[in-house]
Amino acid sequence: MDGPDLDGKTVLVTGSARGVGRELLLATADCGAATAVHYHTSADAAREVADQARERGAPAAMTVQADVTDPDSVDGLFGAVEADLGDVDVLVNNVGDFAPARWDDLAVEEWTRVLETNLTGTYLCSKRALPGMRARESGRIVNIGYASSEQGLVSPKNFPYFVAKKGVLMFTRMLAADTQDDGITVNAISPYVVENSDEFPDELPRDRPASFEDLIAPLYFFLDPDSDYISGENIEVDGGWLPEQV
Repeated sequence: MDGPDLDGKTVLVTGSARGVGRELLLATADCGAATAVHYHTSADAAREVADQARERGAPAAMTVQADVTDPDSVDGLFGAVEADLGDVDVLVNNVGDFAPARWDDLAVEEWTRVLETNLTGTYLCSKRALPGMRARESGRIVNIGYASSEQGLVSPKNFPYFVAKKGVLMFTRMLAADTQDDGITVNAISPYVVENSDEFPDELPRDRPASFEDLIAPLYFFLDPDSDYISGENIEVDGGWLPEQV
């Protein structure tokens, strides 16, 4: 898949040691970006991803540990990336835990963790990235949502995840409006079930989950220089799924 030329750009993908974050980061390495592999606890996996990023074309790749729900840790995350790779040109807010249990079976610590990793982490990382982007009048932020969150999809199971992802999409729209005069775009990609998901429904749209390539395509679109007027948008990667039919 051909992507945009990211030569000279620095990309930070949160939660990129594994899963979707890993694949999105490696996709930017394919385009020549310097890459920062963020992890919380998966240090060995992060180092492997950084090695793969270099093999796939990244002129430089680093690993950096941080808790995206902690302001001081986020500041340290960006400080480390800026010191080694330069200012962050592209931020992908991918971190977001979920808790596949009924809302009233969740401990308050689980409830809080889901809300904070999905929404607070997106807020803190975006807030830290923006001063440099505004100063350069250039930057791309891509947030990871969840399909049909804009329609208020809810369920007794995994309820805080749906609430947090709705908040992520609201934050995306707000931030796009707030940066419209700064040369920055802020958009979202919202998958339904992805090939590495922990759970699969009995029936899937088009008889398969979304592949990593299905998510990389809208990422490349948002990062393309010709997409500089596209901001505040959300692309649902769900194969045509209608939750109303469930």
